[in-house]
Amino acid sequence: MTIPMGPGAGRGDGPLGNNLLGPQPTYLPETPEPARRLEDGEDPATVVADFPTYSAGWATLAERAEDAGEHVTAYAFARTGYHRGLDQLRRNGWKGFGPVPWDHVPNQGFLRAVAALAKAARAIGETDEVERCVQLLDDSDPKAVEALGLA
Repeated sequence: MTIPMGPGAGRGDGPLGNNLLGPQPTYLPETPEPARRLEDGEDPATVVADFPTYSAGWATLAERAEDAGEHVTAYAFARTGYHRGLDQLRRNGWKGFGPVPWDHVPNQGFLRAVAALAKAARAIGETDEVERCVQLLDDSDPKAVEALGLA
């Protein structure tokens, strides 16, 4: 047997490190206060001012801007929610790939932000961005692509 050495050693791509089931799903923790405030109808701008890492708040702002035809604003809000979500995923063990289940409600803010980014990117002609976002959603959970209207 050969022990893996070199740049990829120990990352699961050698004979000693393969996870035959693939990467474990990432489940973001619940954030009850900002979630409750959004559910109660509070302005999402106020919620994200108090909880700037809350992707669902940014996704809500992006969706609202997109619905109003404010595509550049929607793009900016969605990109912020996307990056805040990436930070949270990494803090919770995500390595840049692997499942991010749609059925886990705390993951939906990040996934909604990615979908909002795809939709705003489409509206402003950023076709490469649209493709990357849809691929990320599909890689995260194919159910998200359908649930978010990108199928």
